[in-house]
Amino acid sequence: MQNIITDPVFILAAGILVVVAGIIGFKLHPFLAMLFGALVVAMLTPAFSVEQYALNKGMSAKAALELSHKNIGERVAIEFGNTCAKIGVLIAMASIIGKCLLESGAAERIIRSILKLTGINKAPVAFLVSSFFIGIPVFFDTVLLLMIPLAKAITVRIGKNYLLFIMCIMAGAAMANSLVPPAPGPLFLVGEMHVPIGMMMIGGTFLGLITITSGYAYAAWANKKWPVPLRDSVDAHLEDIEEISRKDTSQLPGLGISLMPVLIPLLFICFNTILTSLPATNLKGGGAAFTALISTVEFMGDKNMALVIGGIAALIILAMQKRAGKEAIGTSVQAALMGGGGIILIIAAGGAFGGMLQQSGISMRIADLTKNYQMALIPLAFFITAIVRTAQGSATVALITASGILSGMATGAHLSYHPLYLCLAIGCGSKLVPWMNDAGFWVVCRVSNLTEREALKTISPLLAIMGISGLIAIMIAAKLLPSI
Repeated sequence: MQNIITDPVFILAAGILVVVAGIIGFKLHPFLAMLFGALVVAMLTPAFSVEQYALNKGMSAKAALELSHKNIGERVAIEFGNTCAKIGVLIAMASIIGKCLLESGAAERIIRSILKLTGINKAPVAFLVSSFFIGIPVFFDTVLLLMIPLAKAITVRIGKNYLLFIMCIMAGAAMANSLVPPAPGPLFLVGEMHVPIGMMMIGGTFLGLITITSGYAYAAWANKKWPVPLRDSVDAHLEDIEEISRKDTSQLPGLGISLMPVLIPLLFICFNTILTSLPATNLKGGGAAFTALISTVEFMGDKNMALVIGGIAALIILAMQKRAGKEAIGTSVQAALMGGGGIILIIAAGGAFGGMLQQSGISMRIADLTKNYQMALIPLAFFITAIVRTAQGSATVALITASGILSGMATGAHLSYHPLYLCLAIGCGSKLVPWMNDAGFWVVCRVSNLTEREALKTISPLLAIMGISGLIAIMIAAKLLPSI
């Protein structure tokens, strides 16, 4: 009996039951449901599993033992705090940027320019492609936080297709994040599987464009079947957006100024990403001025610092456009932070739940269950990654787990195709299946105002369809172009 209760699969099932029953059955606030789920998983996880998890993460034997002896509340709080550290400043500043873009009319100005360039019918495609290429150097959550305010503004203007815009943004950013270096997951894969980074960039881009095409087809269908209205929220009142949409273009800020809160963080993050991908020897010997420039880019290119700078730019635009006093600007910031604060709490609770699942040893348990599974390597790589992702919520952990299982086979076996295809299969597998143990799921729900039910029947299938279509494309390519 004891072995069953401490089995990571049983612990996973118990955690899922608590979260799903809490949110759907008892109508609990997601923060509470995720927190209760994390506590239940932590209570069921034995100390030796926590210690082994810490050792696998590279912690010293002493630190691993100390972690395993911490009480349940402290372990949950540590993971809660770790998630806050990753996303707290990002979401707070992105909330301010979004609020300022909407209130100043900058979002409306950007939308009018997009519609002028693409036309109303092609606007969703513009969102899809732009989010894909922005998502290569910029973190997935950041892309969502920067682009969803634009989706709200364009929906008010054309009066339809809100869900389609959200799904297009989600599709592009998600696939870029798992397929194209220098995104962290693909960058790890190329090192582990010994695939040239340039080859992964080209292959990931081509495959990404194929998968987001299938994602767009599903998004267009889902938008017609389950249309979602643009809902009122604390940080984005519909009447305010509608009032701005009726203004003449001459009353709105210029396009260049309107883009600054988005472009400034985007450019700094991109420049920093390029620098970190270069060998250290290439950055030496350039003189004092060059060294100072590198240090400045590294400082401002940190994702938190870049969003702070973008937030300052957004506040300046709001102050200039509305000529508002300190009290009016303070009110706008307060409204933005009220919405952002709730998002941070929910995502942090989701991070705690996912962290407790990882400590239970579910990733290693799945690896053990699949080690003797005789299947072709490409679909095996895909399904292992998908199972781990669905079980514990983190796409990065799923990538690392699958590559750890398959790297030896990929480099030691005489494959009839290039190992690039295994990397791409792992990347596609990491898209299945986002649900309530995934922090990104909650970012989408809270920022877009989708309900949990709406997200589960639209966003989750969207990523699953793109992942599966990617697997099909990979297997066809491996057959037709085995050596690239």
